[in-house]
Amino acid sequence: MIKSILPFLSYIFLLGCSSVAQDASDCLATHVLYVEEQTRQFSSVRESPLKEEDIDRFEQLNYYPYDERYCVEAKWIRTPNEEPFEMATSTDRLPVYVKYGELHFMIEEEDLVLSVYQNVELSKEEEYKDYLFIPFNDLTNGVTSYGGGRYFDIRTPEGNSILIDLNNTYHPYCAYNPKYSCPIPPEENVLDMAIEAGVMSGINGEKGEK
Repeated sequence: MIKSILPFLSYIFLLGCSSVAQDASDCLATHVLYVEEQTRQFSSVRESPLKEEDIDRFEQLNYYPYDERYCVEAKWIRTPNEEPFEMATSTDRLPVYVKYGELHFMIEEEDLVLSVYQNVELSKEEEYKDYLFIPFNDLTNGVTSYGGGRYFDIRTPEGNSILIDLNNTYHPYCAYNPKYSCPIPPEENVLDMAIEAGVMSGINGEKGEK
């Protein structure tokens, strides 16, 4: 099960590039590193989730224009008494997660909340013990982003707030290749607004599967 999760983590943990900037002035610089690492990974025959016929022609993923409004400080609330549960995926695989906390933040004067999850099996690995996963849906799904949702990741916050940058959201690998098994965002993480930041459907400027 862990092997099916690790590909999603490479750009964050193997090279130290995070979805989270250290402060607001770092947001754009962190995003540039994020795009560079995504391009490298998707270009690699060994690492790319793309179908074989798409790897050779790959140049870049599609992204919304960078928008600093989506780099925001979120209030971190730990939820310590949650029970583990089986998260639905695009296949019959049911990885066990536990709700670990919540992010409370504001975009365009809208108060938003996203639940944050920890993969129980993955947390047993020293390298990933503080890895937290945020899958979500929003009104761009099936329009300009993949219909199955998008993800971003954080490490366990040390305090009661954390800077998050939704410009660094990414698609599940299922958006590019049906051979993968991808978590489906829980209903509590469906946002009633369009998050026009981060990755879009398709590659090389082409419209992709929605």
